[in-house]
Amino acid sequence: MSTGSGLLEIDPLELKFPFELKKQISCSLQLSNKTDEYIAFKVKTTSPKKYCVRPNSGIVPPRSTADVVVTMQAQKEAPPDMQCKDKFLVQSVIVNEGANAKEITPEMFSKESGNVVDEVKLRVAYVPPPQPPSPVHEGSEEGSSPRGSLSDNGNLTATEFMSPALISRLTEEKNSIVQQNNKLRQELESLRREVSKKHIGFPIAIVAVVALLGILLGYILKK
Repeated sequence: MSTGSGLLEIDPLELKFPFELKKQISCSLQLSNKTDEYIAFKVKTTSPKKYCVRPNSGIVPPRSTADVVVTMQAQKEAPPDMQCKDKFLVQSVIVNEGANAKEITPEMFSKESGNVVDEVKLRVAYVPPPQPPSPVHEGSEEGSSPRGSLSDNGNLTATEFMSPALISRLTEEKNSIVQQNNKLRQELESLRREVSKKHIGFPIAIVAVVALLGILLGYILKK
């Protein structure tokens, strides 16, 4: 919000500081000269030890703007209810064409000297500092679809790409195959002992082993 009356348009009319203890905070003003005159300005405050204004005076040429930075010194304690009673005053006056900042004197802004001085009062407000965005944990929300994560080289690994249901089913099949394999091993060992007891010839034992291996291979291929 800016004022459209007077020699200078000032934006904003309220200085808002994101208040934080023990931290310097700055905000800026823009002074716009929409006239064909050279205008000198001066910025005053009710708390000069609390604020630093740069520049606190200067010249705004015709049809141009000037920026003023107001810095609040680090505060050790917050005011009651975060209310601030500090005020700023921007004074402006028409000066000779081609005037520069070095020619500005306090007498220029003295009404007692007969000068036409325009004055605009500015309020000060403390606002809460901006809050950082909350971190978003992917996959933690209920109902979210499963997604693979990136490995160190930026690629999805095979396990991360598969859904939990598919991984569970494959794990069950793997355990079933392991159990069948153990069972066949036990049957083979039992057959070997039977062959040893009955003194069956070597060729017959070979045939039995090959048959069992064939059964195992066929079971795995079906999976």
